Amino acid sequence: MKRIFQQLMNFALVGVLATLIDYLVFALLFNGLKINYLIATVAAFIVSTVFNYWASMRYVFSSRFEDNEKMREFMIFVTLSISGLVLTALLMKVTVDYLLIHPNIAKILVTGVVMVFNFVTRKLFIEGRD
Repeated sequence: MKRIFQQLMNFALVGVLATLIDYLVFALLFNGLKINYLIATVAAFIVSTVFNYWASMRYVFSSRFEDNEKMREFMIFVTLSISGLVLTALLMKVTVDYLLIHPNIAKILVTGVVMVFNFVTRKLFIEGRD
């Protein structure tokens, strides 16, 4: 149980740093370099996902993949990240448009749900242990 708690704490820290990187890259590209906001969003997502993968595999999860399978592991990680992004968008749509929850409150609730989704799916598909 202590190991899971430590993993959750590390996961949260990595998530906060990845979110910060995502925002900073977006702000630099959009505000600083005047790049289209959609392109800036995609670029920031890619940079933060690569950081998140590196930090997660170094400080949070133990890989079940061999060294020659790292690209497969990374693609699974990216797929799970995109799934989390889609889940976030869907839950935001439901909570804001149908449940009529203010977007700021909805974002907090949805972030909590998606954080659990991300942790569990990465634990199952990347680490592959209880």
